[in-house]
Amino acid sequence: MLIQSIAARCVVLLLAAFPAQQFSPTAAEAPTITHVGVDRLAKGADMVVEATVTGSRPIARVRLSYQVADRFGDVALTRSGPSMWTARIAASRFSGNFSYIIHASDETGRASTWPASPSGHAVVLTEAAKPKANRHLLYVAAPGVRNYTEFGGAGILVFDIADGHRFVKRIPTLAVAPGQDPENVKGVALSAPLGLLYVTTPKRMFALDLETERIVWNREYDGGCDRMALSPDGMLLYVPSFEGPHWHAVDARTGDVLAKIEPKSGAHNTIYGLDGTSVYLAGLASPLLFVADARTHTISSRIGPFSNMIRPFTINGRQTLCFVNVNGLLGFEVGDLRTGKMLHRVEVQGYAQGPVKRHGCPSHGIGLTPDESELWLTDSANSRMHVFDATVMPPRQVASIRLRDQPGWITFSLDGRYAYPSTGEIIDTKTRAVVATLTDERGRAVQGEKMVEAIYENGRLARAGDQFGIGRKR
Repeated sequence: MLIQSIAARCVVLLLAAFPAQQFSPTAAEAPTITHVGVDRLAKGADMVVEATVTGSRPIARVRLSYQVADRFGDVALTRSGPSMWTARIAASRFSGNFSYIIHASDETGRASTWPASPSGHAVVLTEAAKPKANRHLLYVAAPGVRNYTEFGGAGILVFDIADGHRFVKRIPTLAVAPGQDPENVKGVALSAPLGLLYVTTPKRMFALDLETERIVWNREYDGGCDRMALSPDGMLLYVPSFEGPHWHAVDARTGDVLAKIEPKSGAHNTIYGLDGTSVYLAGLASPLLFVADARTHTISSRIGPFSNMIRPFTINGRQTLCFVNVNGLLGFEVGDLRTGKMLHRVEVQGYAQGPVKRHGCPSHGIGLTPDESELWLTDSANSRMHVFDATVMPPRQVASIRLRDQPGWITFSLDGRYAYPSTGEIIDTKTRAVVATLTDERGRAVQGEKMVEAIYENGRLARAGDQFGIGRKR
């Protein structure tokens, strides 16, 4: 009895020395939920929810609970990536303003909620916006220069081209966990028929519904993602792995992979031909430009070799010529898409190569005006855009335009009126004068290598531009 009494006292002393909460799971061990809250939802619109859930142990389930007046509901989120969970909740569930909470638990039962408040996150139902019948917008995906948020922050920045490229709004995209940097954008594309804006990062590709301004799907692909291309009919994407061996052919509606194309070239840049039959694939590790048959998803031909590894490139509308940047060249080379031969090497005159901030090559950015009368070329070290007469072959240097920073990309408006270097100037292509600069809601100078134009007619998205400056002459 004495031994039992002493043992009992020892247990009491141990419990006193080590309070119970030290044996219970700590907050740090519970799953972490990162989510951009939905503050407003248009009446009649489905609610698309996306959350990043991480933890020290595998996540078992994620659910969303909501309350509309005195009515409650519960919806399971499904896994759409290693740490991404999503759900689409029918508009019919929401008859008025409501609140919601996201719950996550791991395989051991440890649980957490977002937000921490038991009252949840409030959502206000609004009347569906009636957009202007005709709009002319520029969507800039940020951060579009590496992951540098000083050039416009993160999200999709919207500018009104018809109103002097005035800043309109910022559309939030991926949630950023505390203490982490946003994922840098690698590419952007816009499907007019589907009304979806696609964005790639080194880890993923997601589709944003431009009407609801919510992400409708978010996929992480084998090998990551780089600068993709969308078919002319807006239904199929060719998505390079992140400097890896392959490209994926992806259904633009769902994000499902349809095929895998593997040229083993260090996948990087992609252009879809205007006739929709060929896709042009350039890798960082190859001097060859690969051409894929868009119907069979197989390599049909190779262009080159060029003098060095291919960087940005462009093609003409008839798909007879390509113009490529290569490592080590302040200038470009020209290839024949029919014969597969390199035709010309053109070096910039009057300017010397120098140190560059990004990309590691003197010219990282090349584009044809839509009418193919001119070819514009970036010069990073000299902060210049060089203009060439493309009506002669090889193209002839005719002008140079000073920019506010080192350019790493160039594209054009569909009508050819404006040139968009990545440094954020808007250049009138006829006068070659800077007529405006991109500025965000905080007055910051916006720079970005991933932007795309949208033309709305009678309230409907009618035409979409391209992140590449491609020729459009048939």
